[in-house]
Amino acid sequence: MKNSALLLFATILFSNTINAQLKTVKYTDGAQVLNGLSIKAAKKSSHNPGILLLPAWLGIDNASKQIAENLSKLGYHVFIADIYGEGNYPKNTAEAGKQAGYFKTNFAEYQKRINLALQELIKSGANADNIVAIGYCFGGTGVLEAARGHLNVKGVASFHGGLGKDAARTVEPITAKVLVCHGADDPFVSKEEITAFQQEMRDSKADWQMIYYANSVHSFTNPEAGNDNSKGAAYNEKAAKRSFEHLQLFLNEVLKK
Repeated sequence: MKNSALLLFATILFSNTINAQLKTVKYTDGAQVLNGLSIKAAKKSSHNPGILLLPAWLGIDNASKQIAENLSKLGYHVFIADIYGEGNYPKNTAEAGKQAGYFKTNFAEYQKRINLALQELIKSGANADNIVAIGYCFGGTGVLEAARGHLNVKGVASFHGGLGKDAARTVEPITAKVLVCHGADDPFVSKEEITAFQQEMRDSKADWQMIYYANSVHSFTNPEAGNDNSKGAAYNEKAAKRSFEHLQLFLNEVLKK
């Protein structure tokens, strides 16, 4: 990247303030109240590109808010999905694992919650035919489900997300472009899961790419994950920067601005 682009990255990625333009949006899935966050693009565009952001397993966190702010500054309308809803927000990792596990197993319900958030992104001003879904950890699994479920997105980008699905599920064509950013030393995604995912991409005739980052484990984009790789989840500044650059290249390829 050029020096100016690197300077922009450094300025927006490591800002400590959350943009006041992030607005809570209440929406529903039947009787279940959901609370997403919306932020409009900082600059106008005739194409109104949109990004649906699916957060990690603890739900909407500082990392997802910061990413949304960063992307709005680059000209995207962004909506952060609330997958769990009021009364179901996990208080710790054990509860998060239980909640996330439910939606991974009941993937049709996960796809439904994602699609509901997608509709809120469109209501906020994003072009319905000019949207990419991105996700982190549990959300990284979610964006792959968005692609498998044929949601109306041009592409999906998964960061340190789970890749697997039930082998009994039918492999169908995937039309959304797929980017997977993966920690090369992530202990939570097995070699068998990676192999099966890559075969699924081939069988589905997807336009896909998978990028590995050295010395990186789970949660490598999250500054609040600590820096101890031996715990299996840790922040890696170099991998975070590189994956953000790869995301920008992907967005520039897939979306009209």
